[in-house]
Amino acid sequence: MATVDDGTLWRRAQEGDETAFGVLFERYAASIHSYCFRRTGDWALAEDLTSVTFLECWRHRSRVRLDAGEVLPWLYGVARNVTRNSARSRRRYASALARIPCESGEADFAERVAERVSSERRVRDLLSSLEELPPRELDAVVLVCWQGLSHAEAAFALEVPEATVRSRLFRARRRLARAGEAESEAESCHRDVALQDEGGPR
Repeated sequence: MATVDDGTLWRRAQEGDETAFGVLFERYAASIHSYCFRRTGDWALAEDLTSVTFLECWRHRSRVRLDAGEVLPWLYGVARNVTRNSARSRRRYASALARIPCESGEADFAERVAERVSSERRVRDLLSSLEELPPRELDAVVLVCWQGLSHAEAAFALEVPEATVRSRLFRARRRLARAGEAESEAESCHRDVALQDEGGPR
C-alpha cells in the first residue's frame, strides 16, 4: 500500500480497513509527534498526544470526507485540538502530573535521555520566547514555519480562509520583529515566516 495515495487510504479507512489506516499512521505519525512536541516541549507527552490524535481520527473517520491533499492538514487540525484540550487538563490537574524517572544502567539509554531533556529545554525556551504571540498566530507559525505546510494546507487545518493564515503570519512577523529578544531559532522562524508571507496579508 506504500504507493496508494492518501485519499484512497482514507476512503478505505472510512470503510473500516485498519490496514489502510495503519499506513496513514506510519506515514504521518512522526510529523504529528513533531507538531505535538513543538507545542508542548515534552517528548513523552507528545507521544501520548500523537496516539490520542490518531485514535480520535479513527473514531470520527466515518463523518469526515477527505481528498488526497487534505489528510495531513486534517490530522494537524485534530492534533491542534488534542494539544489544546491536554493543556487545559494539565492546568486543572497540574499536581497530578509528577514524572517518574526510569532507572537504567545502559550508557546509550542515559545519552538518549540527556538528548531528550536537552531538546525539551530548547523547545520550551523557544515557546517561552514566543509567548507574546496570541494562540491563533502561534498556530499559524507552527504549522507553516515548523511543520512546513503551505498557506492553503494550514488554512484547512485551522478551518479558516487562506487569507486569514497570511494575515496571522504577517502579524506574528511584526510581533517577533518588535520583541528583539528571541532565541536564534525563533529568529530563524521569523525569517521563514517573512518569506512565506511575501509581503503581508492580501
